[in-house]
Amino acid sequence: MKREIIKTLDGSTTIRLPEWDECYHSKHGAIQEAKHVFIKNGLSLFDNPISILEIGFGTGLNAFITFLESVRKKQTIDYVGVEAYPVDADEILEMNYADELDASEFYNIFEKMHKSQWNEKIEICDLFSLTKRKQFFHEINDFEIFDLIYFDAFGYRVQPELWSTEIFQKMYNSLKPNGVLVTYAARGVVKRSMIEVGFTVEKLEGPPGKREMFRAFK
Repeated sequence: MKREIIKTLDGSTTIRLPEWDECYHSKHGAIQEAKHVFIKNGLSLFDNPISILEIGFGTGLNAFITFLESVRKKQTIDYVGVEAYPVDADEILEMNYADELDASEFYNIFEKMHKSQWNEKIEICDLFSLTKRKQFFHEINDFEIFDLIYFDAFGYRVQPELWSTEIFQKMYNSLKPNGVLVTYAARGVVKRSMIEVGFTVEKLEGPPGKREMFRAFK
């Protein structure tokens, strides 16, 4: 499927799939969305240490921002990103996240995240470890391993099967008791699937350009 690099409204880049008219991040601001949904409403709830599962590793933006937070807060993070269709290295080099985040000194870390082997745990630094799993979401069978899930799959409009009760059951199983799942989504059908598998769901203010989002508790 054809992919193109576009700039979002906050100046940060993302990848657009013209065939689906779908982007990896919000057109209103990739960095703004990541910080609001996953950091402010997810990571900030937890103290040290924490294990995170990301559904949709994509461009690595969420992982990179989380790494920066781990350095800032001196928080130990074990990060697992699942992606069925990894982004090509030449496309990654066009992402401007390090500059837009005023983190150019960590560009080598961003590169390391993408050049590291899949399905192997690597130490990015003393505080942050990363495992990239090349895996379809329906193949996930973790049990009570993660404190927090970043659910960042493509939207319900283009891939409703990724937002099914079956997938959310796997998410629920993967979380430790009192674990949290955050997502940019706010569709009623998504909320019903979450509740059906046992989540308690709350609706929060969404990132710029989006009215609402969900946070779910186990």
